[in-house]
Amino acid sequence: MSAFNRLPGYIRSAPGREYRLWRRLPALLLWGTLLPALLVGLNHLLAPAAPPDSPLDGAVLLRDFVLLGWVTLHWTLVLTAAIACFIVRVMKGPAYVADGYALPQQRMGAD
Repeated sequence: MSAFNRLPGYIRSAPGREYRLWRRLPALLLWGTLLPALLVGLNHLLAPAAPPDSPLDGAVLLRDFVLLGWVTLHWTLVLTAAIACFIVRVMKGPAYVADGYALPQQRMGAD
């Protein structure tokens, strides 16, 4: 007996928005990471030149940390959307029989 017995006669649901979003998540993750990385690079290129022995400018570091926060937030949102899409896809998948064993017979009127 197999551990996963499909329920006979079950009709699988058609994919909806969760499938389209699931397919776009890798691109969303890539672009949501690359754009802030490009902004960090642009931030450092456009920053005023400082002598080599001076500490980094506080405004530049603040912008770097803000963009790092945006990337972290974006990754969290993409992960949350991926978990939601996975749950919906599993719920729309085929139904399985949970327990396939027979229950013991009970006599009526016996206490």
